[in-house]
This record gives sequence, C-alpha cells and structure tokens, in this order.
Amino acid sequence: MQVTKIKTGSPFEDHGSYSRLVAVDDWIFVSNTAGRDPVTKEIPAEIGAQTRQVFANVARALAAVDSGLEDVVMSRVFIQEPADTQAVMTIVGEMFRGIDPATTVTCPPLGSTVYRVEIEVTARRGAGRAETERRVIAV
Repeated sequence: MQVTKIKTGSPFEDHGSYSRLVAVDDWIFVSNTAGRDPVTKEIPAEIGAQTRQVFANVARALAAVDSGLEDVVMSRVFIQEPADTQAVMTIVGEMFRGIDPATTVTCPPLGSTVYRVEIEVTARRGAGRAETERRVIAV
C-alpha cells in the first residue's frame, strides 16, 4: 500500500495536525477546502470568485498526486449562508458538468464568516477515464 500526504504550508494544517490531501493507493481524500488564494493569502469576498478559488485549490491538490477534478466521485459542499446556494451550485455545476459526482450540499456554520463556501472531495485516480454507465431511476 502507498500512502501520500500533501500539505500546503497552511498554519491551519499544522495547528490541527491534518493534511490537505491524503492518497491511499488510487483513492484520494481532499480536506474541506476554502477559497484562500495561496499566493496572496486573500479570500475573495464575492461568492462566485470565492467558489472558483476553492475549485482552483482543490484542483491544485489533486494535481499534486497526478489526478484532477475529472476523477472526483464524491463532493461535499458547505455553504455558510443558504441564500448563496444558487450561486455556488451554478459554479459547482459548471465545474462538475459531465463528471457528475455524488454530492452532499449543506449550510452549516463554517470556521469563520469570511469563509462563505468550502468543498471537500473524494476522488479515485483514473475514474475520469473509466467506462461509465449512466442510468436514470425514479426516486
């Protein structure tokens, strides 16, 4: 078994003793990720810009282990204010169009009011290239 742990140098990771990403063989687990720009350390105030930065941060973490958004099989989207759900999910839809992971969306309080959205994902390296069967069922 091969385990890879990726850290970004964030003081939050050090304080909480966690990794941004842990890959166990081809399974990849990305921690709840906020929209802080890794270069400027700023968090965009506007919900769309913040959501896009979250996706950029998640994609960067996945790329560190030769994966990408196309390999995401499960996402968990945490939105601070229910009123932001439509805007966030519009971008989630754009980013995951055709990937269609299983997704949970919830509106809990986040670690700070500056964080308006955070996303956590589970991926499987190579899932984006796998033969996929799509079905529609009545629920």
